[in-house]
Amino acid sequence: MKQIVHDLLLLADIKINGSRPWDLMVHDERFYNRLSKNLDLALGESYMDGWWDCENLDAFFCKVICADIKGKALERPEFLKSLILQKIFESLRGIFNFQSKNRAFIVGKMHYDIDNHLYQTMLDKRMTYTCGFWGNNIQTLDEAQEAKLELTCQKLHLKPGMKILDIGCGWGSFAKYAAEKYKVSVVGITISNEQYIYARTVCQGYPVEVRLLDYRELNSGSVKFDRAVSLGMFEHVGHKNYRSFMEIIFECLTDEGFFLLHTIGSNDSTKICTNRWMDTYIFPNGQIPSIAQIGSSIEKLFVMEDWHNFGSHYDKTLMAWHKNFNDHWDDLKNRYNERFRRMWNYYLLSCAGSFRARDSQLWQIALSKNGILGGYERPVLTANNTLFTSLHAS
Repeated sequence: MKQIVHDLLLLADIKINGSRPWDLMVHDERFYNRLSKNLDLALGESYMDGWWDCENLDAFFCKVICADIKGKALERPEFLKSLILQKIFESLRGIFNFQSKNRAFIVGKMHYDIDNHLYQTMLDKRMTYTCGFWGNNIQTLDEAQEAKLELTCQKLHLKPGMKILDIGCGWGSFAKYAAEKYKVSVVGITISNEQYIYARTVCQGYPVEVRLLDYRELNSGSVKFDRAVSLGMFEHVGHKNYRSFMEIIFECLTDEGFFLLHTIGSNDSTKICTNRWMDTYIFPNGQIPSIAQIGSSIEKLFVMEDWHNFGSHYDKTLMAWHKNFNDHWDDLKNRYNERFRRMWNYYLLSCAGSFRARDSQLWQIALSKNGILGGYERPVLTANNTLFTSLHAS
């Protein structure tokens, strides 16, 4: 197995116990046989256990993904058990609805409710846990997240007095920004108790209502919204629920309503779940949607006005989160152990490598109910980092 792993990694220009930042340093020889039993899970767990290291995990994963090392490994008989376990895992996700209503709060409790202090040290000053927009001359995470919020508001063409639905409102960054700058009222929903408490506090004094509920509990008949937005929540919906999610949003909007969907995207519709390690330790029951899956979910409901991919910006965002997390480790280590530190770094850097390799995307998709007469033009970032738009909506 050691020789097999060595040969596979060489295809990605990675050496075992090499001297370059992306090379693998193996501390425990049991690492090799462990990989054959459950590839995704074993690679992450053995890193958490300290069996191997890499100076630049992000570069390691970028190279592994670009060379399709996992695909090549699963073609070999030595990894047959890993292949079988992956097929079983994927088949179960294809048969059962792992994102049903009674399972909706699992990811909230496991991931988002960890500790607000952790996210306060890692994220920007507004606590925005989605991809930033690194436009012209933007240097800091705070600037990138403010640019993303401004870009989002302008894509929605907000006007004073509008009612906005924020599905997956997080810690309230968009709701507060939109209410403060654009004088709109916002209803935000979240499945995280910690986010609910924090968002209600941070949005006090603004026309913002935060609710702790699943999107399927929205009462579409009582209140109609002028706009709806979802920033980084669609990854928790699941392919069996995409159509019903879109139908619910459609019913929540006025006839002139407009919906902006911000989601991580997959290049492959057959990937119906995240990898086993990510599902076990970071985002349980998650799924990254494909273009085809989103397309079929909006058919005969919405007009697709614009599809914007700035996935490369997530690489920069994740690296900024990684820096913040490690810069504050002296404070955080009083709350978390070394295994958590390695797990969190593995999560952030493996994701950064995936976006850098263009295996993962970040889409903002502009959807109107009845089409915008005269057409839609995407807002752009100008040289002085201000945004302007020529959206032809009333």
